[in-house]
Amino acid sequence: MANSYPDDSDGDALRRIEGAGSNMSAPMVIDFFVAVPNTEAAASVSDLAAAKGYTARTDFDKESNTWTVVCSRRMIPAYAAIVDAQAELDALSKPHSGMSDGWGSLGNMKAS
Repeated sequence: MANSYPDDSDGDALRRIEGAGSNMSAPMVIDFFVAVPNTEAAASVSDLAAAKGYTARTDFDKESNTWTVVCSRRMIPAYAAIVDAQAELDALSKPHSGMSDGWGSLGNMKAS
């Protein structure tokens, strides 16, 4: 692997995506997860994230009775950019009792 990432959960995720065959210098859709306490907070955070350029959708998990705002952005998967996006989403969700709760991506592998 050509890239070196910090030894933390974000670095681990980037290594997995790269190891699966993604081109780490090309954009991919990254989904950032924001945990919120209720539907009102979900709507507010969704609107704030959209104003920052994310595509946002709200998910409710009936089994765990939890709300999540999924904030997606097409971007190059650079470590610093991912950390910055999580901090941005954490800051905008805090006034609504929300918090950044990780991220994921299907990568950008080409089908064989």
